Amino acid sequence: MKNNKELQTSKFTQIDEEFICDNCGKKVTKLGYTSRNHCPYCLHSKHLDINPGDRQENCHGDLEPVSLEIDAKKGYVIIHRCKKCGAIRKNKAAIDDNMELIIKLSTKQI
Repeated sequence: MKNNKELQTSKFTQIDEEFICDNCGKKVTKLGYTSRNHCPYCLHSKHLDINPGDRQENCHGDLEPVSLEIDAKKGYVIIHRCKKCGAIRKNKAAIDDNMELIIKLSTKQI
């Protein structure tokens, strides 16, 4: 368990909520084991956070999946580029993500 100092300095706020994907229109359910931060069907996300879960970003653009990294600890990491402001964000792939799209992303570079 984190001590009070760690809780206060953490830049990660866990939010696991349902949403309708702005890109494909599908209903996305809660992930259940960590924060849901992108659509498992089309892998798109929404530019809502400055730090994970803070909902402080004003852009709200479409974060398009553009590439993939493989991290020794995190596994597949989807690289997103915001269509509105160009920001690059990285999101760990979820267990229920569309694996065909993950494979396609692995062949692309940003």
